[in-house]
Amino acid sequence: MTKPHADAAGRHDWIDVEALARRAEPLAGAFALHRLSRVVAGVPDLPGAADVQWQVQAEWREPPPAVAAAVRALAGGQRATVPRQLWLRLGVQGAVPLVCQRCLEPFWQPLTVDRWFRFVADEATALAEDDGCEEDLLVLEGPRYPLRELVEDELLLAMPLVPMHAVCPHPIPLAAGDRLGAAAEVAPQQAPREHPFAALAALKPKTQRP
Repeated sequence: MTKPHADAAGRHDWIDVEALARRAEPLAGAFALHRLSRVVAGVPDLPGAADVQWQVQAEWREPPPAVAAAVRALAGGQRATVPRQLWLRLGVQGAVPLVCQRCLEPFWQPLTVDRWFRFVADEATALAEDDGCEEDLLVLEGPRYPLRELVEDELLLAMPLVPMHAVCPHPIPLAAGDRLGAAAEVAPQQAPREHPFAALAALKPKTQRP
C-alpha cells in the first residue's frame, strides 16, 4: 500500500463530515510537517522530515437508550424524534523533532493517535455534556470541520512531557558529584589495614596459667 502524498494545496484542511459519513469509507491523506505550525513551533531543525499520515472515518450512531429517554422526557412525549449522533474516528502517524532531556540531543519522536469523537451542535451543548460522558466532544457548527487543526491538536496532546531517547546514541557525561558517586560504587573494597603490632603479638609465646 502506497502512502498518500502530502496535501500541499490544503485540499483536506477541512472535511465535510456528513458527506464522509454517507460515503461510509475511510479517507486518508498526509500533511507536510512544516504546515503544522503549532506542532513545529520551537522544535529543533533536523534533516529527513516526513509527512504526517492521517486517516478519518465518520458514521451515524443511534444515541444510547438513556440519552434517548432523556430527550423524549424533555420533549414531553414518547414519540419525540431523537436525532442520531455523528461520530468521527481519527488516526494519525508521524514523527516530530524534539530534544532528549537526558542527553540534550535532538531526535525524531514517533507519535501515534487513534481516537473517536462525537459531534455536538454548539459550545453550550458541549459544556453541558462534557462532565457526564466518556467520549471526546467536538462542536460542528456547519457541514465542514477543520481537520488540519484537529490533527495539530492531537499531536500536541500526544507529545511526551519529558521527551527522551529509548537509548541515547552517545555516553552521557556525568557531573562532578555523579562521577564521585559512581567511582565509590565501582571501586573494589579494600581489606582493613592490619595493626602494626599484630604480627609481634602473634610471635609472643603464650604463658600457661598455673
